[in-house]
Amino acid sequence: MTDDRAVLLDEDFARLFGRRPDVRSEAYGRVNLIGEHTDYNDGFVLPTSIPQSTIAAFGTRADRRVRAWSGELSPGDTFEQFDLGAESPRRSWMDFVQGVTQALARAGFHVGGFDLALRSTVPLGSGLSSSAALQVAILRGLRDLFGLTLDDVTLAKLGQRAEVDFVGAPVGIMDQMASSLAQPGVALFIDTRSLAYEQVHLPADTELAVINSGVAHNHAAGDYRTRRAECERAAGLLGVPALRDLGPETLGRVLTLPDPINRRARHVITENQRVLDAVAAMRRGDALALGRLFSASHASQRDDYAVSVPEVDLLVTLAEAEPAVLGARLTGGGFGGSIVALVRRGEASGVAARVAAEYGTRVDRVATVLVPQPPRR
Repeated sequence: MTDDRAVLLDEDFARLFGRRPDVRSEAYGRVNLIGEHTDYNDGFVLPTSIPQSTIAAFGTRADRRVRAWSGELSPGDTFEQFDLGAESPRRSWMDFVQGVTQALARAGFHVGGFDLALRSTVPLGSGLSSSAALQVAILRGLRDLFGLTLDDVTLAKLGQRAEVDFVGAPVGIMDQMASSLAQPGVALFIDTRSLAYEQVHLPADTELAVINSGVAHNHAAGDYRTRRAECERAAGLLGVPALRDLGPETLGRVLTLPDPINRRARHVITENQRVLDAVAAMRRGDALALGRLFSASHASQRDDYAVSVPEVDLLVTLAEAEPAVLGARLTGGGFGGSIVALVRRGEASGVAARVAAEYGTRVDRVATVLVPQPPRR
């Protein structure tokens, strides 16, 4: 974290809790380059980290109480609190904190009471994994504060368990893996079944643009749950443990399933193949092929998986009208959120600014350019 953010967080902590923090931690948001809705189908994903992050400051307590405050979500200097072992859902951001402590306890890790102050620059509901950044930042801080023996993969698993079991969002593990393991400027190719991962570089003549549509999404909402249930039904009807176990050669049989689960399955199967093709394109530095895969992925999300919305489709259309853009797609769980565009190196700032400006003339929304980060004023 920057010195300015660290100083501000220390001041928050001292104002709230009357002392300096013992430990600080940080976790970055992520943008998924390709491989959407494949993680909970045991498939392949290809995320990378973004500059926006969640930072956390911690101090130990002598009792079993947890007191927590968020610079973005708490009213004024009011913190919320609960006792370890008495976690209870509140349907607020505090469920992510409670979910983490419950997941740690169920996995046999002991933590005592603590005070916690948080600040984040990862936009909420943007499809850029603000919840995973929150969970990973908390888990990293607790690992340091209480000397927990937690490797980065186990940490990601615990973050996922917190979100699935306590928050009630049926997410896959991609977001937590990316937040825990991804490095700036490098994509992380993950097999979500085995949790094997590998770093892969973008073609040298490209860079990314990420633009938030201003339409917020919610993983705990019904549409996301419906898509996951549709995939599970399709896998059951096709006699496989997960859609990961089916390749493109099975699409003829897949399309005999009832609509819409046939289209949901087709998206997952073809998206898994697109991830593999994208990794191959990146390894050989083939930017044109990678861009075509971005565009095909968006079409599949829009038409087969039905998770896009008109505002996101408009952003993609505007981006792909730019000569320097090789391909663009919805990134994240959908039903709002952000797009990611593959752009010729040196052009991303100008492209993103023009797209965001034109978007604002077409819809009653404000698009926010997240990558590249705008210059500080």
